Amino acid sequence: MRPPDEIDDLPPPRPRSKKPSGGIMSLGGHLEELRRRIIFALLGVLPIFLGALAIARPLLEFLMAPVQAALRAEGARPLLISTGVLETFDTWLKVAVMVTIIVGSPWLLYQAWLFVAPGLYRHEKRFVHFLLPLSTLLIAAGVAFLYLAVLPVMLHFFIHFGSTLGKPTIATAEPPAGLVLPIAPVLDADPPAPTAGQMWVNKKLQELRVCVEPAPATGGEPKVLGMPLTSGAGVEPSFRVSEYVNLLTTLAIAFAAAFQTPVVVLLLGWAGIVTPKTLANYRRHAAMIVGIIAALLTPADVFSMLLMGIPMYLLYELGGILLRLFPAKRVASREDDRSPEDGPPIHEHQHADR
Repeated sequence: MRPPDEIDDLPPPRPRSKKPSGGIMSLGGHLEELRRRIIFALLGVLPIFLGALAIARPLLEFLMAPVQAALRAEGARPLLISTGVLETFDTWLKVAVMVTIIVGSPWLLYQAWLFVAPGLYRHEKRFVHFLLPLSTLLIAAGVAFLYLAVLPVMLHFFIHFGSTLGKPTIATAEPPAGLVLPIAPVLDADPPAPTAGQMWVNKKLQELRVCVEPAPATGGEPKVLGMPLTSGAGVEPSFRVSEYVNLLTTLAIAFAAAFQTPVVVLLLGWAGIVTPKTLANYRRHAAMIVGIIAALLTPADVFSMLLMGIPMYLLYELGGILLRLFPAKRVASREDDRSPEDGPPIHEHQHADR
């Protein structure tokens, strides 16, 4: 036994961690847990994918609406073309996969959270709880801004630019005496029950339509064929459906990433790299960096770069405002329950490796 005087000199007992006891997860345990989370994630999104296959067709029509409206406004055929046997089907399948990823992202993020959360301190979890809803909201805002504001203006600009390039001049002359020009009625929609041989112009579709077979007596739809009408553009736009969806996907990812600017500013501020004063002093540098990023993420034209760069700079300013309102000390307002001497975080759901 130690003498009494030596016992008095011993350091106080080390405080016990407030976290449940358990061992540090081994490499094999990490891999096993990762495998389980991947399996659960795939099983969770499988029903979503099956449902996405059912709505992918109307959603593809919804995505095609802006380019069809822009083509119609320029007097071009409001149609997209397919140059491959499987092109339309592949595009439909790609839309279904996109819907699955977007709708299933909360479940995927939840599984990822279950994997990493046991290894985080409490104040670190509070940062994630703050940033995850903000990031999701900014992604939705970026995609909505693209579809509602940027895409219609961008499509109109490019289609108008091509249709007016080298546009031929149409000469006019008086018709020969006694010649009577045929007249086809211009309608906003097809007549409900046309007879064989009737002809009209569908103003919305911009087609000359002819009924070749009337509706059968037992019911059904009449057989109507159409011929597209154009305004004589210099460069006739004919967009492939796959290329258009690929462009739309690229722009959606670019705008979703660009709208994460406030999140990046908050992370830099919380890490102590920048301060609200620094952000205010380096506005010109930020504008230059935003311009470079916008040029890299958008098609090679100044118009698209401005449509992305201006919102990105405004989001930079928003990040500075959020950094003033939510500094790191305010987000992590409560002290972490772990003692600094307790070592690295542990995975509570795992036992010690034996």
